[in-house]
Amino acid sequence: MVTFKATHIVKPAEPTPEEILYLNACDQIKDITHTPTIYFYRNNDKLDNGDAIGVLKDSLSKVLVLFYPLAGRLKWSGEGGSRVELHCNSRGVPIHEAVSEATVEDFGDFTPTPEIQALIPSVDYTTPIDEIPLVIVQLTRFKCGGVSIGLGVSHVMADGPSALHFVDEWAKIARGAEPIIPPFLDRKVLETDKLLAEEFDPSALRPPPSLIGEEDNMEQRKKPITVAFLNLKKNQIEKLRNKASEDLNLENGNSRGYSRFEAVAAHIWRCTSKARRHVAEQPTSLHFVADFRNKLRPSLPKNFFGNALIRVEAADNSGNLLSTPIGSAARKIRAAVEKVTDETVRGYLDFLKGLPDVGRFRSLDNNGRPKGDFYGNPNLAIISWTALPLYGADFGWGKEIHMGPGSMGFDGKTFIIPSHDGDGSFNIAIWLQEENMGSFKKCFYDDI
Repeated sequence: MVTFKATHIVKPAEPTPEEILYLNACDQIKDITHTPTIYFYRNNDKLDNGDAIGVLKDSLSKVLVLFYPLAGRLKWSGEGGSRVELHCNSRGVPIHEAVSEATVEDFGDFTPTPEIQALIPSVDYTTPIDEIPLVIVQLTRFKCGGVSIGLGVSHVMADGPSALHFVDEWAKIARGAEPIIPPFLDRKVLETDKLLAEEFDPSALRPPPSLIGEEDNMEQRKKPITVAFLNLKKNQIEKLRNKASEDLNLENGNSRGYSRFEAVAAHIWRCTSKARRHVAEQPTSLHFVADFRNKLRPSLPKNFFGNALIRVEAADNSGNLLSTPIGSAARKIRAAVEKVTDETVRGYLDFLKGLPDVGRFRSLDNNGRPKGDFYGNPNLAIISWTALPLYGADFGWGKEIHMGPGSMGFDGKTFIIPSHDGDGSFNIAIWLQEENMGSFKKCFYDDI
């Protein structure tokens, strides 16, 4: 049980530009929702003797001077097409202060359950969007003296690398560390005068397939789901990599072995299809995103703040996926990633810019009601955090003991998260229909 004590609205500590900031095509297709993450901290003398809420408020007001767009609000654009505008108006960021009778240890391995989600602020997305903060924060103190910081950052405002940059600078200001690295805020850097829409294959944005024999996905949407938090040890990951790479010609230097992500994603894809008991002809797609910061020529600035992710799809039918070695699935994943080049990214942005309405790609309609494509059975959506600097958010009372996603899953949604211990293992957070989870867990370990 979480009890709320107070809500504090934090505004930039100094005057910031009052302007309508440009949002590019990559921003415009993002959900009008927040990415929920959670940080846990054990009790220590600094927490006991310090003013945690005061530290967070003071440092947040200072970091919002640098990241001032996050203190603003979205509004629907007058040009229509479900597009939005970013109004930098210093409306501020709410920090909710709460207490809980639980202890940090009560959350076990930090599986992203509804109990975890209760530590992250909730949002009513039927609220007019110009009233919805772009960042939401909750500080919860547990009876053991430890705390959690629940955070939500608007999808429109920031992808994973940008959101983590914000948290890192906020934490540095809180503990008085240097140097502070300001964000690069000009999102027009992605624009080009060239017309490159023909360089992009729009099939990657098509709706994912439905189950054979079902006219739509409504029955699949209704089925109850559950979450699992599974660990893959370093030696298990290497075994999957070696199996996937068996057919590659590595000795002559003509190829490179499959990455940890490619091998693990291929394994998860195959296990979900097996657990769901698909017929052999069932089309299935694996959806993920690729960071294109270093794919562009020239590359984006390292401190670029915004969205720089492109949707990627690997497709097969379940019969082929399961009857061929894991390397076949890994090859499809690699082929999808290798299509991400400067030309295809700019073509993608040009294609999105030319769409009459960008709302099709969102999971909520313009009134905050659920809609959109279904990436569950027979499909899969994987979010990889393997290349992100996830850990080390020290606000002055030591580094977190856990950082992970909130309970934001749908059937087929999966996170691949590097271990906090730095031991080379991965934690896999996956949501599946209850009827399929048992078979998935068995396959996940037995088929390594």
